[in-house]
Amino acid sequence: MTTRIVILAAGQGTRMRSDLPKVLQPLAGRPLLAHVLGAARELEPVGLHVVYGHGGEQVPEALAADDVDWVLQAEQLGTGHAVAQALPGIADSDTVLVLYGDVPLISATTLAGLLSTADGGGLALLTVQLDDPTGYGRIVRDGDGHVLRIVEEKDASDAERLLTEVNTGILAAPAAQLRGWLERVDRDNSQGEYYLTDVVGLAVADGVPVDARLAASAEEVLGVNTKAQLATLERHFQRQQAERLMSEGLTLADPARFDLRGQLQTGRDVFVDVGAVFEGAVSLGDGVRVGAYCVLRDTQVGAGSRIESHSVLEDAVVGTNCSIGPFARLRPQTVLGSGAKVGNFVETKKARIGDGSKVNHLSYVGDSEIGKGTNIGAGTITCNYDGHAKHLTRIGDDVFIGSDTQLVAPVSVGDGATVGAGTTVTRDVPAASLAVSRAPQKIVADWQRPGRRDTKGD
Repeated sequence: MTTRIVILAAGQGTRMRSDLPKVLQPLAGRPLLAHVLGAARELEPVGLHVVYGHGGEQVPEALAADDVDWVLQAEQLGTGHAVAQALPGIADSDTVLVLYGDVPLISATTLAGLLSTADGGGLALLTVQLDDPTGYGRIVRDGDGHVLRIVEEKDASDAERLLTEVNTGILAAPAAQLRGWLERVDRDNSQGEYYLTDVVGLAVADGVPVDARLAASAEEVLGVNTKAQLATLERHFQRQQAERLMSEGLTLADPARFDLRGQLQTGRDVFVDVGAVFEGAVSLGDGVRVGAYCVLRDTQVGAGSRIESHSVLEDAVVGTNCSIGPFARLRPQTVLGSGAKVGNFVETKKARIGDGSKVNHLSYVGDSEIGKGTNIGAGTITCNYDGHAKHLTRIGDDVFIGSDTQLVAPVSVGDGATVGAGTTVTRDVPAASLAVSRAPQKIVADWQRPGRRDTKGD
C-alpha cells in the first residue's frame, strides 16, 4: 500500500481574530500545521499534499519543505472540494489519508491504525465519543452498529443531535473510489458546500465497507477554532510533555507550570522549578537545577550546574558545576568553563569565560575571551562596539578586574594582572602588572551643598 496524505489547511479561522492564518497559530512554539506535518511524516508517505487558501502564500512560505506539494484552494467551497483539489496529483492505486491542519495533537500511532483498517480497500473513519458533541457531525449507525452516514449538526434531526459519537473528519480510503465519490457529492445542504463527510453515505450505497475507529482520547482529535481552544490544547500538550519527562526521571516542582517548546534532554536527578520555559534544543546534565521562571533556548548545561531564578540563556554552552543568576542573561555564543560563575544582573554575549572565573554582578561582558580563575568586579563593561564594528577583549588567567572598570576594545589584559576599580582601560595591560587610571582624590573642607541652609551656630 502506498499512502498519500492530504492535509486541509485552507480555513480562514475568523474566530481567532488574528491576521495570522489559523494553521500558523503557535502551539508549543510551533505552528499548528507543523505538528500535523510531523505526525504525517512519521508514516513515511509517498506524498504530502497541503491544501491552503486563507493567508495566501503565508502558509507555504512559513513551512516551505521539499517533501510538500502545496495546493491552492482558491474558492472555499467545503472540505470535499478541498480534497478534490489535491487528487489530480494522486494515482488511483494510492490510499489517501485526509488530515486537518488545525488538529495538531493527532498521533502517528492512531493514524497508522486507521491506515491498516483501510488496507482492505474499504473506507476507514476516525471517530470519538464526546460528552458534549455540540458543533460536530454525528455518526449515524444502523441497528447492527454499521455506519450509515455522517450528518452535520445543522442538518441533523433532534434525535440525531442526541448521538455522542462524532466525526473527526479524519479518514482513509482508496484514491480511485474517493475520487469517484467526490464527483458525486453535491451542495444540497444548509452551508451550500461540498461536504467530505457525504462520501460515507455514498460508500455505504456502493456496498463498500465503512469501518469507524475510535480515537484514544478527545484531546488528540480536537480542532482549534478559538484562542481559548488553543490555550486548552496547549496545556494538554504541556502536561503530556511533563508526564513523559517525569517518567524519564525529571523532577518538576509543578507539572502544571512547565512549558516545553522544542526538545529537552535531561540527565539523572535534574530539578526544574515552576514557570521554566525551554525552547529549541536544550540539554541538562546530571544534577542540574533550574530555578523559577527561567528561559533556556538552544542551550547545553553541564552536570552539577545551577541556573538561579529569572535567568535567560540563549544559544549558550554552560560547563559543569557552574552558577548562573539570579537575573542573569547569557546571549548567543556564550561559553562557560567548569566552575564559572555569572551572577545577578550580568549580561554576556559571544563570550568565553574560563574555568573558575567569576563575573559576579552588574556587569556586561561581550565579544570577550576570559581565562581561568579570573575575577570580574561589579559594574565592569567591555566596550566592544565603536559604532561601526565589534572588537575583541582578551583577559588572561588569574586576572583581577576591579569594580566599575571599562575595557575599551580591542584590548588585552595579561595573566596575573590587576586593574584598579574605576579604571578605563584603553591600552593593553602586561602580565602581572597593575593598571590604574584615576584622577587624584580631592577634599574640599567645610563644603556646603548648594541650596542647603547653613546650620552652623544654630
